[in-house]
Amino acid sequence: MQISPQQVLDALKNVEDPDLKKDLVTLNMIKDLQITDNQVTFTLELTTPACPMKDMLKNACTNAIKHFVSSTAEVVINVTSRVTQPANSSSLDNIKNIILVSSGKGGVGKSTVSSNLAVVLAKDGAKVGLIDADIYGPSVPTMFDLVDAKPGAEETADGKTKILPIEKYGIKLLSLGFFADPGQPVPWRGPMASNAVKQLFNDTNWGELDYLIVDLPPGTGDIHITITQSFPVSGAVVVTTPQQVALADTHKGLAMFRMPGINIPILGVIENMSYFTPAELPENKYYIFGKGGGTELAARFDVPFLGEIPIIQSISEAGDNGKPVALNQNPLLDGIFGDIASKIAQQISINNAQMVNC
Repeated sequence: MQISPQQVLDALKNVEDPDLKKDLVTLNMIKDLQITDNQVTFTLELTTPACPMKDMLKNACTNAIKHFVSSTAEVVINVTSRVTQPANSSSLDNIKNIILVSSGKGGVGKSTVSSNLAVVLAKDGAKVGLIDADIYGPSVPTMFDLVDAKPGAEETADGKTKILPIEKYGIKLLSLGFFADPGQPVPWRGPMASNAVKQLFNDTNWGELDYLIVDLPPGTGDIHITITQSFPVSGAVVVTTPQQVALADTHKGLAMFRMPGINIPILGVIENMSYFTPAELPENKYYIFGKGGGTELAARFDVPFLGEIPIIQSISEAGDNGKPVALNQNPLLDGIFGDIASKIAQQISINNAQMVNC
């Protein structure tokens, strides 16, 4: 008996996206359905290329068709993605999601996290940009081996000049460090710094981006207020280290995003430098700065804990050499950064769906 498209769609209505709490047909995630004899072919369109459950959803679709339609059906599923965006993102039409990476204090590895998060999302197939908005010590030029690089510019049809971001490793990059002499200090005043950061958003030809990651300065200053009040931010990621002095400052930084007038969704907490793992003993973990501080902070604010990043020499060496470690195919670190990136993308998809349904 010939399989009908309606039979397939009815079967797939039994497969629910566990994050969005609706079935795949209602969510319009089933595309290009074709049936030839006993073969059922369609595209499963996810809300992010970094979806951590793509294999589970694929298997669930296959099982549903075999159970509800035909046990002998040959099911071919192509997986693609169309990244969603918040309902309030109209002011930057080509940028779907802005992700802030923040910390309460300096020295916790925020730029390392930002760089590797951008690399992982780009490797997954997302269109990614990275802004280094740290006015006190821009690190992205070093981490991408672009210390002496200068972005280009182009004139638009209406006579305006647009900055052209530098592209490397599949990521579009801009840093305040590109516009200053690397060997000279730049004493930024608050309004000057705020205007410079606004230009990185408004006066740049970013093209189409799924995610624009913003590496913020440490603390809770002018730059944070300017960005959160001027642009539609999808969410903030907070980076800390385990020791109490870092957690105390991170607590304040996290609380800032929940203040009236800012009110930015917190995507989760990342604990960097969680433990030391020697290269020759990869199974050993030495918690030299304490243990569980990031988990406790996330629980205190009722936000997701995104993961622990160990102290491994190759992380700092990769950054110093201008090639973020997520490019290097280290199985341990690929898994850690990949899991963190998937959780962030997953949380953004959930938040965007909730905003649409409000």
